[in-house]
Amino acid sequence: MPQRPLHPRSLAAQAMGKIDPQTKGVVTPIHIATTYIRDEDNAYSSGFIYGRPDNETIREAESVLAMLEEAKAGALLFSSGMAAATAVFQALSPGDHVVASKVMYWALRAWLQTEATRWGLVIDFVETDDLAALKAAVKPGVTKLIWAETPSNPLWTITDIAGVAEIARKAGAKLAVDSTCASPVHTRPLTLGADIVMHAATKVLNGHSDVVAGALCARQDDEFWNRIKTVRKGQGGILGPFEAFLLMRGLRTLHLRQERQSASAMALAQRLSAHPLVARVLYPGLPQHPGHDIAARQMEGGFGFMLSVQVTGGEAAAIKAAAHVELYKRATSLGGVESLIEHRASIEGAGSPCPTDLLRLSTGIEDVEDLYADLDQALKAGHS
Repeated sequence: MPQRPLHPRSLAAQAMGKIDPQTKGVVTPIHIATTYIRDEDNAYSSGFIYGRPDNETIREAESVLAMLEEAKAGALLFSSGMAAATAVFQALSPGDHVVASKVMYWALRAWLQTEATRWGLVIDFVETDDLAALKAAVKPGVTKLIWAETPSNPLWTITDIAGVAEIARKAGAKLAVDSTCASPVHTRPLTLGADIVMHAATKVLNGHSDVVAGALCARQDDEFWNRIKTVRKGQGGILGPFEAFLLMRGLRTLHLRQERQSASAMALAQRLSAHPLVARVLYPGLPQHPGHDIAARQMEGGFGFMLSVQVTGGEAAAIKAAAHVELYKRATSLGGVESLIEHRASIEGAGSPCPTDLLRLSTGIEDVEDLYADLDQALKAGHS
């Protein structure tokens, strides 16, 4: 590799420049072995013992992600985003107090409200974009973790990561940030003071809707990070090698996809804001968004690929509009090269903070004029 420092997009495009030592291939092979030969003295000089805690292909993908997030302690890949997120909470001790975002990925919120309490954790949900409310909820010396999702799904509220990091530091707590919908292209929470950054790598990191994966990256190699490593090792939550290979393929084009997707999302947000059948557009790139100034400060090169629209005519019109899309796909998930649309309140069910007139849009890499035309005709069909 060149001696001068390279841009992360260059390092990611070449997967850190690693070459297969045997074939000299520019793409390294998938390592699928589950067990490894011991040396004559019964040691493991290769550094590999068994497939459950470690794998070379997974290490390679982790190194690319750690580079992108500027994670000095490295990255860990998990079998899903939920496996990654819950490992953070399982690294805590019974009785520990947690403050978490009120608006977050619905499945994690449900897990925290049910299963986490059975682990003995005490969970308080607050609007983490309200620093005063957050500070009031934190109990110095008692609160062990603040979990913030930004932009938050599906309302896209923005939390001031540096501000929350300062609150966490003074309280003696760790800060973990779910940055799934920002990606390291736009936001690197560890550089803003977070201790852990989490990704549902199924989404934009992979980008092709063919891998279920999760990831954690850490700012420092401390006792808490080692507890998380122990959780993954003991519970067997590691990602499979084939999935890690596909994820690394996705990371090679992450910058290209994110630049296109965020540019298209901004264009759609601006045009839909003037649409007569749209009551409100939720997107942090819009100046009228409550979190726009903070987003402009902590996000780089765009405001992400996700937006939501609230449809005039209420729930019935929103559901009918989603039923009439032709290019968008009615499907769960987000971040893929194909654009997706979903009526979130129907998915999240009772207790969801999601308005019933809201449609969540994941912007892909299609032509933006085609995407707008499809939404325009679907919105009109929703009111016919």
